[in-house]
Amino acid sequence: MAERLKESTVTLEARDGPMDAFQVIPEGDDPAPAVIIAQEAFGVNTHIKDVCRRFAREGYVALAPDMYHRTGRMLMFAYDDPKRREPFSALTNEGIESDVNAALAHLGDLPQADAARIGIVGFCVGGFMAFLAACRADVATAVCFYGGGIVNRREGLKLEPLLSEADRIKVPVLCLFGEKDASIPLAEVEAIRKRLAMQPREHEVHVYPGAEHGFFCDERGSYKADAADDAWRRTVEWLELRLKALAAFPTED
Repeated sequence: MAERLKESTVTLEARDGPMDAFQVIPEGDDPAPAVIIAQEAFGVNTHIKDVCRRFAREGYVALAPDMYHRTGRMLMFAYDDPKRREPFSALTNEGIESDVNAALAHLGDLPQADAARIGIVGFCVGGFMAFLAACRADVATAVCFYGGGIVNRREGLKLEPLLSEADRIKVPVLCLFGEKDASIPLAEVEAIRKRLAMQPREHEVHVYPGAEHGFFCDERGSYKADAADDAWRRTVEWLELRLKALAAFPTED
């Protein structure tokens, strides 16, 4: 049977002008939970679009905003293209916050999405974006795949570390890292784990032995199938309990 996913590129109204986003709507008549998919450094590319489809097959509205829209429209880069540094280095915490809020507003107005059940899942710099959203935006949960720069500033970037803001997180957070990630030392992973444990929030920090940065992306040389499969399972189960299950416990007016 052919898939009945509805794919489109939509244009959102962001603070700094229009922002395109790749959107996939699943089958079904009732409003579905939704996930914002925060891109890697390479843009809203074929991998990120495939991730959106995977979430839609699980019953979520998936939206991948073009976080590079201030530099160009729907920019995409090969995995070995150093030109990605230009739009990457232009990202700011405030711009990401604004773009996440624009995505939330769009999904909140979308008839097929349940405004009370919107989470965010991010990869690479998108993992940083997801952590930022947990700190600053009205998401229901966040899943952060190997988000760098959360603990320490990265040279040449405008992004500011987020660990000092972690006490603002009030929603469940899942963080997934690779043991052999050269860009995120295990000391930084432990700093995140300890900081999250300081507040009474639900959280999990998991490290995959032998996995490198980008282990989830099957288009990259660092792809590690067993880690990617387990990370997907953990993510699906995490969202099942923290987004889908919310429908069974509606809030009172």
